[in-house]
Amino acid sequence: MENVEQTIISQYANSATIVQLIQSMNGYIDPATDFAAFYDYVWNVETAQGFGLDILGRIVNIGRQLTIPANIKYFGFNEGIDYLPFDQAPFYNGVPESDVYTLADDAYRTLILMKALLNISNSSAPSINRLLQNMFKGRGRCYVTDVGNMRIRFVFEFALLPYEVAILTKSTAVPRPAAVLAEVMQIDLSTTFGFSEAGDAQPFDSGVFYNPASNLVTAN
Repeated sequence: MENVEQTIISQYANSATIVQLIQSMNGYIDPATDFAAFYDYVWNVETAQGFGLDILGRIVNIGRQLTIPANIKYFGFNEGIDYLPFDQAPFYNGVPESDVYTLADDAYRTLILMKALLNISNSSAPSINRLLQNMFKGRGRCYVTDVGNMRIRFVFEFALLPYEVAILTKSTAVPRPAAVLAEVMQIDLSTTFGFSEAGDAQPFDSGVFYNPASNLVTAN
């Protein structure tokens, strides 16, 4: 620390012993390095690691663990869009066990940022859209739509990573109005058939039809 004498109050400024102690301590223990390490590993959410992210998670009140039910598709008929046809899925055999996952640093960082934004969000469509655009910047278009009947839908025109789907559907960090059901829809336009209005969708013989059974997930 430069000009260490500035940390000494005036009534002790002429004490040779105190001044020497302060100067020696400054030479032995330079706090600048510790301050920089604290900022990088704890305070700056973009670079924080390990215990630093755990501290930030406690500040915004979100834990590192997610309870994720097993993602199993079952045999069923046309009335249920989440069912699969013959020879593609087993019969329902009771409620599957849930798994608890401990998020790695990068996934936990995303969860912390979403929870921090949720804490200051009014859960309106414009604020949710800003949150999505900040969290998935540069990945493609993402937005929220009102699908009626007290439901909203988060639409992503790109593929999400598994932990991102888990955060959006199984955590408490996703903003939505009270008593409103939320859904997550992924549409990978680079592999999905569509018409010119869809922008980047693929033409005949170059893409598959959109399948809501495998691309629409309801959030808890």
